[in-house]
Amino acid sequence: MAQLKDDCFAFDGGLMPVDDALTILAGRVACVVGTEEVPLRQALGRILAEDVTALRNVPPHDNSAVDGYAVYHADLNRDAETRLPVAGRIAAGHPLGGPAERGKAYQIFTGAPMPAGADGGPDTVFMAEDAEAAGDVVVLPKGLKKGSNRRFAGEDVKQGDVILRAGQILRAQEIGLAASVGRGKLTVRQKLRAAVFSTGDEVRDPADGAPEGCIFDANRYTVMSLLDGLGCAVTDLGILPDNPDAIAKALAGAEAGHDLLITSGGVSAGEEDHVKAAVERRGSIHFWRLAIKPGRPVALGQVGDTAFVGLPGNPVAAMVTFMLIARPLIMMLSGAADTDAPRFQVKAGFAYKKKAGRREWARAKLVRNGGGMPVAEKRHSSGAGILTSMVDADGLVELPEDLTELKEGATVDFLPFREVT
Repeated sequence: MAQLKDDCFAFDGGLMPVDDALTILAGRVACVVGTEEVPLRQALGRILAEDVTALRNVPPHDNSAVDGYAVYHADLNRDAETRLPVAGRIAAGHPLGGPAERGKAYQIFTGAPMPAGADGGPDTVFMAEDAEAAGDVVVLPKGLKKGSNRRFAGEDVKQGDVILRAGQILRAQEIGLAASVGRGKLTVRQKLRAAVFSTGDEVRDPADGAPEGCIFDANRYTVMSLLDGLGCAVTDLGILPDNPDAIAKALAGAEAGHDLLITSGGVSAGEEDHVKAAVERRGSIHFWRLAIKPGRPVALGQVGDTAFVGLPGNPVAAMVTFMLIARPLIMMLSGAADTDAPRFQVKAGFAYKKKAGRREWARAKLVRNGGGMPVAEKRHSSGAGILTSMVDADGLVELPEDLTELKEGATVDFLPFREVT
């Protein structure tokens, strides 16, 4: 765990490409949360804080991949069927209890340990449906290769292997892998404590009424939901009035118990934008002007030792900026090793013109046109305040800085919302 440096968000440059912004953040921002040990059932979505080393092989012993008969391959007749007496029965959890003899077959079930014996024991397993049982004898067809249907100890994981690395986000498969080597608990990063607030005398909570001239607070609920998706411990500070003293008091109260303060809108230099002044009473704030659309400058700063993020006020711009800047920043603060979101190639179902030097994202829905790549169809309404366009879309078509004209049918990168929400 580390504290933020006083100047980690300082930036006085001009319009900046988003990749440059992320590189700067990666070089300046460190994990600010501690660690805790949790049972596996509470580990889903958490960030691993330790390297996990396997203390045993998986599987722990050679075993059968099928229900059938274990034999020494050297006992088989190459040119004809082989008849062998059945000398034992081996089920999962019930080893043979002694060495297997040459010239005999052993009924064995899936997952059961291969028996020991001369020259390493039986080395081949016939599937039950390929064999013909006749009393105490089994008739085996010719032609089965040596080693068939036998799984080896350590085939999946070898003792001493580092199977998981610190910084990984734990999904079902990582949790299952930890369980397979006998780990019932894992050391993970504590949840990042994020406090969310809105400001504005005209903003009302959707649970309350909205008099004429007022609007309901969509952004606060959107941002809190995005933070929930990242596994943060979220505190709702509610809606603060357009009063610098009230905002500064709320920030001071939230600073000590949180790792991140985040809001949207109200951070520019207008007469009614009071957040900037309130943050500067107890820390610093810097505006990062990014060469992106949608999205206005994002405000990054500190209130004491607590990070502060001010997102744009328009709901689409707030969401896109969160996905592209706030999300990787939050993952860095939380101790994640990989903050990149994968893109996938699709066909553009639309033509588009844009300015050079600016990265843009078009909200799009994927459709199938009968074969090949999915086609991204751009939503018709594209204003930064059209939140329904995000609801209708599956993700964002990413248009790079050097592109000025996109032709319909071209291959483009697509960022699914499921990768960043």
